[in-house]
Amino acid sequence: MSVDAVRLVEVGPRDGLQNEARNLSVDTRVALVEGLVAAGLRTIEAGAFVSSRWVPQMAGTDQVLRRLGQRPGVAYTALVPNLQGLEAALAVGCREVAVFAAASEAFSHKNINCSIDESLERFRPVLVKAREAGVAVRGYVSCVLGCPFSGDVSVSQAARVASALYEMGCYEISLGDTIGVGTPRATARLIAACVKEVPIGALAGHFHDTYGMAVANVQAALEAGVRVFDSSVSGLGGCPYSPGATGNVATEELVYLLERQGMDTGVDLEQLIEVGVFIDSQLQRTGGSRVAKAMLARHALIRPRMA
Repeated sequence: MSVDAVRLVEVGPRDGLQNEARNLSVDTRVALVEGLVAAGLRTIEAGAFVSSRWVPQMAGTDQVLRRLGQRPGVAYTALVPNLQGLEAALAVGCREVAVFAAASEAFSHKNINCSIDESLERFRPVLVKAREAGVAVRGYVSCVLGCPFSGDVSVSQAARVASALYEMGCYEISLGDTIGVGTPRATARLIAACVKEVPIGALAGHFHDTYGMAVANVQAALEAGVRVFDSSVSGLGGCPYSPGATGNVATEELVYLLERQGMDTGVDLEQLIEVGVFIDSQLQRTGGSRVAKAMLARHALIRPRMA
């Protein structure tokens, strides 16, 4: 990746949809992912192998991945919480998975009912088996800039968890501002702490837009050397532990921000907006991208052609 290229990891089909009220069919989810690929996205989190009792929006992830198959140059990833989830991912030919830990003890207990250290120990056999199977593993660290239960989170704690996942074998660590409370200065401090433990090339930013700071935080991380960012088409999602929280930063916003600064994302913004129009119609929601709204209003570019 050149210094002027940025890789976007599209998390709408998982992180986005799992926090939307409506459950979508396998057909619709496959159409969403295929539309994102057609728009130029090359790393797409297509689902999660988690309990459909707790996360019904992710039911049928195995069918989604089977339908998508393998496509040269495209990575379809899935979240796995444990060995059972990994085995399910391997069974459908998944070549990349993600595990998740928290930088907040309170959030870890509320979200996965164990301490941070206990969660990390649970992931060790997952990393071992994935390595044996030749499957790449990405690590998420949630609540890096704040917790809905305990407030501020120290950057040293976030760096400790990021380091543990990296040393365990995760090739990339996504730093998640889960409830969107971060600011550019706090983001810069976070990256500075993490690069003492993890190479900058192995760090990614994952910023929610609850307080409208996501794009500003991306810019701060960009200036600190980060070149990988998670985003969600049309700003899908939210956070069940933070009432009123919005989803991840809209992919449309990042494509606009980066391309206007001369950085290459490989994404066709107009096609991406079309995908956002499609998924919003399926969810019966108002689009969460201000870039999309502005371009639609000014140019009437998009027609909901996706079926």
